[in-house]
Amino acid sequence: MVVRPAMLYGAECWPLKEKHNTKLSVTEMRKLRWMSGFTLRDRIRHEKVGVAPVEDKIRESRLRWFGHIKRMPSNDPIRKVADLYLTYVKIGRGRPKKIWFENIRNDLSLLYLNENLIFNKTQ
Repeated sequence: MVVRPAMLYGAECWPLKEKHNTKLSVTEMRKLRWMSGFTLRDRIRHEKVGVAPVEDKIRESRLRWFGHIKRMPSNDPIRKVADLYLTYVKIGRGRPKKIWFENIRNDLSLLYLNENLIFNKTQ
């Protein structure tokens, strides 16, 4: 399939909200229906097409990238940026913006994983 790699290129770095996951899922299903000749009225589900949900694939790639970052040496530029906390930035009113590490924390808690498991790739 060509749709998923084109849509999810670089998705491991996106701080996605639920509405973004929904839009990606809808877009992928629309393209899959179009390629297989079905219409919206046919009400084809992911299980019938045999495709895993987009959200699971994004979570998988995000955790894979998180593992790569955590295993990098501490003087690596990517690791320095990942460990950077912007405490001097003035935060405006309202809810704070969702950051990438919030997604990682949610993914780890959803899968009942610990951050220390990253260093042991055999498990």
